[in-house]
Amino acid sequence: MLKYLLSSLCLFCCFHAGAQELRANVSVQAAQLSTGTDRKIFNTLQSALAEFLNNRRWTDDAFTPAERIECNFLLNVTQALGNNTYKASLTIQATRPVFNAGYTTSILNTQDNNIVFKYIEFQPLEFNEQRIVANDPLVSNLTASLAYYIYIILGMDYDSFSPRGGDNFFKKALNIVNNAPDGKDISGWKAFEGNRNRYWLQDNLLNVKFSRFHDVMYQYHRQGLDQMYEDVNKGRAAVMNCLNMLVGIQEEMPNSMLLQVFFNAKSDELLKIFSKAPPQEKVRAGQILATLDIPNANKYQQLR
Repeated sequence: MLKYLLSSLCLFCCFHAGAQELRANVSVQAAQLSTGTDRKIFNTLQSALAEFLNNRRWTDDAFTPAERIECNFLLNVTQALGNNTYKASLTIQATRPVFNAGYTTSILNTQDNNIVFKYIEFQPLEFNEQRIVANDPLVSNLTASLAYYIYIILGMDYDSFSPRGGDNFFKKALNIVNNAPDGKDISGWKAFEGNRNRYWLQDNLLNVKFSRFHDVMYQYHRQGLDQMYEDVNKGRAAVMNCLNMLVGIQEEMPNSMLLQVFFNAKSDELLKIFSKAPPQEKVRAGQILATLDIPNANKYQQLR
């Protein structure tokens, strides 16, 4: 009996340690390309991307299948540049379960319009943290971009469960930025290429001026959403406190990419949270949200 139990425990541990971190749904679309383009290559790419995201170990931690992070990657190929090179946009979404609820909350919902990559059908998708750029920068750019966003997702997820839990993953994203592929058609990795790109997102996440944002991620999820099953008012109060902290960040660092990314993921949820608040609290939340999240200001009129 003891031998059986030890054997079973060994099998469980091996399975547990081998479970991957992500449950990524991948879609590659190429509807905008000319009808003469061979679409089969994008079906092959879609399968290769799904394997790359789901079958690779991205952390040293053990995940059970139920703990996998649900995420979606939509690669929309918009232009064929020749020589097996393509321009695309990448939409990334990731969610986190809420304690004691059949509800998942969005932790990331963003779009990157600066994806240029080279892909030859059936070529392996490779990524090495020690050598971000392999033999061809255009080939490496796709896997580097995907790995970057995986580390952003992991960082956001870990931040939501423990204070500053995501720092190591944000540093991994920084390593990719510092060693990113370079070339005349490649963009999104450098500060001077715009104020809403991969460089600025990881910069904000590691910048000491945004340190309170990590407190927001933890308190919003653990002290806010995760508490609402037992005490809605207590959970909502924690979320309101998070909005007040975001006001402080906005005053010190106005028009930041990080706050835009946060509200892209949370605007609909925040509207629902405060739509059932007492009148005075509802109005106050509406005022704060309209100030912090100007692109969605009209949406928050419902709270006034």
